[in-house]
Amino acid sequence: MPISFILNYKPMLNIRPATPADVPQILAFIRDLATYEREPDAVHATETDLHRDGFGPTPRFHCLIADWDDAPAGFALYFHNYSTWRGHHGIHVEDLFVLPEHRGRGIGKALLTRVAAIAVEEGCHRLQWDVLEWNTPAIGFYEQMGATMMKEWRTMRVNQKDLPALAAQSK
Repeated sequence: MPISFILNYKPMLNIRPATPADVPQILAFIRDLATYEREPDAVHATETDLHRDGFGPTPRFHCLIADWDDAPAGFALYFHNYSTWRGHHGIHVEDLFVLPEHRGRGIGKALLTRVAAIAVEEGCHRLQWDVLEWNTPAIGFYEQMGATMMKEWRTMRVNQKDLPALAAQSK
């Protein structure tokens, strides 16, 4: 290898839309994120689920893959929501994750800013996501990016096992 090539080498970051071929990697990223968030056994999603919901006839989510030197290094998975107060749609980032060995290279920022650019291109009025209270590195990163923590709002959830009982009350 010529020395000039070695001296001119710059690592390459590429942010691209995920394809169906990326589904195994997306699921691996989701599992890695769950482990990081101290819930390694919480992932029940399968490749079949991701194919159906991300790449089927009615996509329920979109995904970006960050490749570093042509190898997957991170991802952002997002979907659209709607604000009745604003009267406009927005984007909710469900997952943003960069492999530990690639952190500090600007990959998380590149993923988040690309989703923000998509939101602007699509006329969205806001971009939002959730973060665990203990995850101070992520909170600091998000605040540096201009995000603000919503202190008064709390996420409410009815899980799959309790959803039928709630739905039955509609009769």
